[in-house]
Amino acid sequence: MLNVFTLDNGRLKGGQLQDEIDCSPQDGLVRPVWVDLESPTAEDKAWIRERFGLELPEDIVDEDLEESARFYEEDNGELHIRSDFLIDDADTPRNVRVAFILYKNVLFSVHNEDLPVFRLLRLRARRIPALIEDAKDVLLKLYDADAEYSADVLEGIYDKLELISARVLKNDVDDAAAGEVLAAIAREEDLNGRIRRNVMDTRRAVSFMMRSRMLNAEQFEESRQILRDIDSLDSHTAFLFDKINFLMDATVGFININQNKIIKIFSVASVALLPPTLIASIYGMNFKMMPELDWELGYPFALGLMLASVAAPFIYFRRKGWLK
Repeated sequence: MLNVFTLDNGRLKGGQLQDEIDCSPQDGLVRPVWVDLESPTAEDKAWIRERFGLELPEDIVDEDLEESARFYEEDNGELHIRSDFLIDDADTPRNVRVAFILYKNVLFSVHNEDLPVFRLLRLRARRIPALIEDAKDVLLKLYDADAEYSADVLEGIYDKLELISARVLKNDVDDAAAGEVLAAIAREEDLNGRIRRNVMDTRRAVSFMMRSRMLNAEQFEESRQILRDIDSLDSHTAFLFDKINFLMDATVGFININQNKIIKIFSVASVALLPPTLIASIYGMNFKMMPELDWELGYPFALGLMLASVAAPFIYFRRKGWLK
């Protein structure tokens, strides 16, 4: 999918016919500021090559990249930036690789999935005038929206952990509930880790833009503000990691308590059955004079003695509170 955006009275405008787009304002053609390609086809790449003279590499969004290949500049002026953007999917949250190329004052973005940050920027740029002035503004606003999106996802993690805390700390946690809680905690921990990776990647990209001296004074100050916002997110992710570890330890502690209760039942039962086993073994020995032969109450007395020997430990354990 190929989307071309231009500026119309300070607002981002998309959906123009490709025949009306050119890389330079001539013959009444419109000058684009942002070309967004989602899962580009061979025809899309050919159109980019014909109109802008830009060759898109086949592995442009390859996940397996060396560190040196994430930020670099070609001899012809192409500025390449690889960044990860977060998708907070309820089933499979993930980071999606996006390749940016800044060439002849046009920003080209290539990715394989639709990204909520991109939708958010398009919505804002259509409604707010003078939000974007050139291609570098588009890139900065994307990183700004990415930091804001990460903050929104962190708020969602806070809310979900509050529900988990109420379930763990205010209710009795059996093994089934503990399994559900551990699964929920694991999902939030994975999402929190992805957010931390995402903001780290955004920080690196913005720092690269600042070091490359490609920004004007206003854009440089905006980049510094983005970095301050990202720094504020670091403390939140660290706090959430600590909270997740606490809830994990508490849940595992409840599981151990439940297991100890089961072990305690077997321990009490084994101790209580020792005396009747001793009595039965004594009465099973071969005496010279069998008590049962001379005393008709011998067997009832033995059975009663065995029951009393069982009851005595249980009464003692109950008074000690070990059966609760």
